[in-house]
Amino acid sequence: MKKCCVMIALALVCAFALAGCAGSMLSGAPSLPAEETSAGTADVDAGTPVEENLGFTVIPASVEEPEEEPPQEPEETDPAADKIEQLLGDMTLEERVAQMFFVGCPSSGAAEVLSQYALGGYILFASNLSGLTADDVRTMLDGFQERAEIPLLIGVDEEGGTVVRVSSNPNLRDARFLSPRDLYAEGGMERVVEDAHEKSQLLLSLGINVNLAPVCDVTAGESDFMYARSFSGDAEAVSEYVSRVVEVMCEENIGSVLKHFPGYGNCADTHVGMVVDHRAADDFYVSDFLPFTAGVQNGASAVMVCHNIVEAFDTEMPASLSPAVHEILRKTLGGDVVVLTDDLDMDSITDYTDGASAAVQAVLAGNDMLLTSDYAAQIHAVLNAVQNGTIPEERINESVRRILAWKISLGLIAV
Repeated sequence: MKKCCVMIALALVCAFALAGCAGSMLSGAPSLPAEETSAGTADVDAGTPVEENLGFTVIPASVEEPEEEPPQEPEETDPAADKIEQLLGDMTLEERVAQMFFVGCPSSGAAEVLSQYALGGYILFASNLSGLTADDVRTMLDGFQERAEIPLLIGVDEEGGTVVRVSSNPNLRDARFLSPRDLYAEGGMERVVEDAHEKSQLLLSLGINVNLAPVCDVTAGESDFMYARSFSGDAEAVSEYVSRVVEVMCEENIGSVLKHFPGYGNCADTHVGMVVDHRAADDFYVSDFLPFTAGVQNGASAVMVCHNIVEAFDTEMPASLSPAVHEILRKTLGGDVVVLTDDLDMDSITDYTDGASAAVQAVLAGNDMLLTSDYAAQIHAVLNAVQNGTIPEERINESVRRILAWKISLGLIAV
């Protein structure tokens, strides 16, 4: 009995001891105000971080930052194209039409003409240079450029041999430049290249920025009209000659004009009447076109079209006025090359049609520049044709873009 009472007493003591420990543990915990307890929220001291009030550390959840997109590169612009569009937009329709005329330089009043017409350029003949010194020529051409709102192409036919405008004047060179055949006979292709450098440098020193050369015609017969002006009767040899000359002209930064597309062959002189070329189309593709293609591939920017009627492509119209021939030219040589007519004052054209009609037909055919001395009548004829809807205005703009691009490439227009 005594033992049982002792056991009960010990059990009561342990129970009270455990109750005291629990009370002390509860008294150490933070007390919650009654009014907040019923709402289930803690009244957090505004100046104390939440985690300190709660008695534990809050680890913020990691937020994945969005990947920054790489900065977009600015769109590439073409300063030359921008300049062309600016100039095109600033010009009147009459000024744009006048840019398409590469005019035989008048013997008098040439500077005054430029105040009236925004011509694309002047072509000099021996008569314009006769008796002048180099200083005289420079002064004259500088005066032309000062009058022109848009810098002029100043061209000349300085092929060598029978066609020389500058070196025929002994004040400008002691002797005439030799023909392509004579140059090669004298010293091979090395002599041809040497001559091309000297010729280009002389013309540029005078203020001439375009040489209407080289001749690309493949002519074999000594009695043929173009024989003395051509390099060879072998198309591959002519292609090599044209390539080397054009490379030099590009290096010297003088304009070149490949002539006379689609190839003169053994035809007669169109200066004195209409000529018909009876050759098959294949003859042109395997031979005559090759030097022109080589010239463009090596940097030539312009090509001149002859006045021959080439039956394989157009049985009625001279090549210079034929849309069919110009379509073939563009497919063969590309869309950027500047296309020029041969002189529209030649008998082959004046016998075929009047000058005003020839100018309109030349533009419709696809020419970019018209070579003529009858510029006043022809500019107005083309202008009227645009105004009455015969020639689309965009057709004019296409040509002027190419002309301005050529002038920019020659450094005449700053970009």
